[in-house]
Amino acid sequence: MQKRKTSKDKTAYLFKRYIWLLDLIYNSKKISFEGINRRWQNASLNYSCEELPLRTFHNHRLAISEMFDVDIACDRKDGNKYFIEYEEDLNKEKVRNWLLNSLSVNNIINESHRLKDRILFENIPSGQMFLSPIIEAMKNSQTIKITYQKFEHNQAYTFEIHPYCVKIFKQRWYVVAFNPYKNDILIYSLDRIKALETTSNNFEMPKDFDGQEYFNDSFGIIVYNNLKTEEVLLKVYDENVKYIETLPLHHSQKEVEKTENYTIFSYKIKPTYDFIKEILSHGRFIEVLAPESLRNEIKEILKEEYKRYS
Repeated sequence: MQKRKTSKDKTAYLFKRYIWLLDLIYNSKKISFEGINRRWQNASLNYSCEELPLRTFHNHRLAISEMFDVDIACDRKDGNKYFIEYEEDLNKEKVRNWLLNSLSVNNIINESHRLKDRILFENIPSGQMFLSPIIEAMKNSQTIKITYQKFEHNQAYTFEIHPYCVKIFKQRWYVVAFNPYKNDILIYSLDRIKALETTSNNFEMPKDFDGQEYFNDSFGIIVYNNLKTEEVLLKVYDENVKYIETLPLHHSQKEVEKTENYTIFSYKIKPTYDFIKEILSHGRFIEVLAPESLRNEIKEILKEEYKRYS
């Protein structure tokens, strides 16, 4: 006996249809309703291989506009073809673009369910369960109470924070928050939160806080206010040059010198601990040229490593 679909199942199915339609139009650039209908009849989401009614299509357009703030417009001068309006703005908005890309990948996997064991992803540590309530608290300017345990501590502590923004780095989610007890902005990893509850207390988001600007001179998640931003020169050798060119270490990356065997890149960045770890992860393919203090620090770390293997 076939299991009866619940309202939750129906909502999830509709959501997948919205993503399918949005992804199709986005990747097609322009497509007629007839073209959409043909693709729909061959889609794995279309269990009965039925046609897509024009009224249903327009209902989906409206739902996509309300849900994702993405408008599907019609170019009547080009044969009534549908396209994403203001697509260039969509590409500039990192959060929405990331969300849509993630949903699109999920939709592709659903379309290719027979290949699910051949599409592999990195695992993200636990902590995503707290992401939704944190974002909700940010939206409502409400404080959250967390029970938090650092890796180096044997005991967890409970305290209240003002969530300013969230950031993902190296497969881990973090919340940047003001801690009134420390009177400072601190960063907390979601996978180290043991418990979380939203309080009835409100906080005022500082008008001068900009999450992008806050991390502007940092490599990843570590922000040292007492560390000055410096020009760092890295000499990259052999095949690692292409790797760094196509996946820059930092948004400030600039090419200073290029030869057949190496390329020198410059960065305006704070040489934080996580940046040093990134440099070391490339082994012999990256050499620090400047500043001298960072070069010496890397040299001392390599000496210690050599002692362990000698």
